[in-house]
Amino acid sequence: MTQAQTKLVRIVTAGSVDDGKSTLIGRILHDSKALMSDQVDALSNARYSRAEEGDLDLSFVTDGLESEREQGITIDAAYRYFATPQSSFIVIDAPGHEQYTRNMVTGASNADVAIVLVDASRLHQGALKVQTRRHATIAHLLGLKVVFAVNKMDLVNWSQQVFQEVEASLQRLSRSLGITNPAIVPINARSGDNVVTTSPAAPWYQGASLLDILQNQGEGTDLCDLPFRFSIQRVVRLDGHKLEAQRGYAGRIASGHVAVGDEVLVGPHRRPTKVARIETYDQSLGRAEAGQSVTLYTEDDVDAARGDLLTGGDATYANRVTADLCWLDDQAWDPRRRYLLQQGTASITSRIESVLHIRDMRDLSEVRGDQALKLNDIALVQLQTQTPILADLFQDNPKTGAFILIDPETNQTAAAGMIRGVA
Repeated sequence: MTQAQTKLVRIVTAGSVDDGKSTLIGRILHDSKALMSDQVDALSNARYSRAEEGDLDLSFVTDGLESEREQGITIDAAYRYFATPQSSFIVIDAPGHEQYTRNMVTGASNADVAIVLVDASRLHQGALKVQTRRHATIAHLLGLKVVFAVNKMDLVNWSQQVFQEVEASLQRLSRSLGITNPAIVPINARSGDNVVTTSPAAPWYQGASLLDILQNQGEGTDLCDLPFRFSIQRVVRLDGHKLEAQRGYAGRIASGHVAVGDEVLVGPHRRPTKVARIETYDQSLGRAEAGQSVTLYTEDDVDAARGDLLTGGDATYANRVTADLCWLDDQAWDPRRRYLLQQGTASITSRIESVLHIRDMRDLSEVRGDQALKLNDIALVQLQTQTPILADLFQDNPKTGAFILIDPETNQTAAAGMIRGVA
């Protein structure tokens, strides 16, 4: 099997509620022969189906919760897998409702590509909905490649003029976000036009089908090519409690690779040591890379604990960083409150020193000044931490440049953040 055939692309669907995200995924899975016969039979007899007699309600492929089917909306993120001869795909169906934006952020954080759907029949002269702008903004902040799918073109009689109006609005949105050369494709997810294959319904559209566009998207960042980062989850002792017991550090390699004999640095004090052994639960390794869970034994008995990092020689630590935040808590930001910044296995007391600006989702302008952060706000902030944190920029290393803020009083996730600079 060639490398091209084993390419894995992670896709999240985004956009406003009822724009057809779940139906699109169901259509892709159905037309790519990824549904089993019993799944098709279950769709034929599905309760709450909104499909016409003889048709399948393909949105039910991902909307598995009873409340989702009854209401006809997606609430939680759902994951599905399918493959073509060229690529393998993991598809994440994210909810469109504003109140479930936090679930969309969770799903998108695991993706490489975002399909942002737009309902062509519900726009006035191409005007985009606020939630469409919000989802596109989140996808761009997360570093995803963005593909726009203009859905329900059958409801506007496949009007080229309507498509061009929506396309112009999406181009303006892309320019304001800094998205270059976005793919924009007219589709009908319910019937499958331009989804897996191109359709004669739009003879004026000369582009590729949505699936072809997705197959031509490159894979996400190869974490093995990034600098070595290892967050200690647990300290183990090779010979139990004996005085001469050797300490090992168990965890998952976030990025990069490490080999026996490599020099690594421990924590913000950057104490150097060398890797003596690499162990898994059943074997010794000479080398390990991103994604592997291993125990590293060092030549020196270094002082390290859960939450500490082993890194290559290029790590920067800081007490102050600037970061993009997506506020996910129903409770607004309290400037007097300290939050726990969770980065890998480390949990550090922090506070938001200042809000530099908040994005106005109506026009994506940056509103400056002291303002309260509330649910679904997207802002650039300055953070101060009690102890230094690893200050990898998110655009350089999405695994270690991301974090969440936890409200210690409620244990709710208050925000998801991406480090943009050292303050």
